[in-house]
Amino acid sequence: MEKKLCAECGEIIKGRADKKFCSDACRNAYNNKLNSDGTALVRNTNNALRKNRRILESLWQPEKEFTVVKLSQLASQGFDFELLTQLYTAKNGNIYQYIYDFGYRKLEEDKFLIVKKSST
Repeated sequence: MEKKLCAECGEIIKGRADKKFCSDACRNAYNNKLNSDGTALVRNTNNALRKNRRILESLWQPEKEFTVVKLSQLASQGFDFELLTQLYTAKNGNIYQYIYDFGYRKLEEDKFLIVKKSST
């Protein structure tokens, strides 16, 4: 019977015939190396999207249907206008940029409207 070696460390694998790694640590290390190229970009983008969402959520007034804020309020907190998760065109033609469940659109030169998708 041929002995299988761990794909990460080269140790002899004991156990099931279809095992590729000798331990969970080796499996994790192997997969972390395999995915590290694209992982940083995805992680950084997701972190920036979450930051944008937190900014919108902090400015949004839940007791109102929508909230109007100044550009300076968004910019001072580090809002990144280049990132979004969805574009939505309303029936009246207004285009909203969404970050997960919070959307915004430019009203005037320095004002933005913030809305939140209803959970229903």
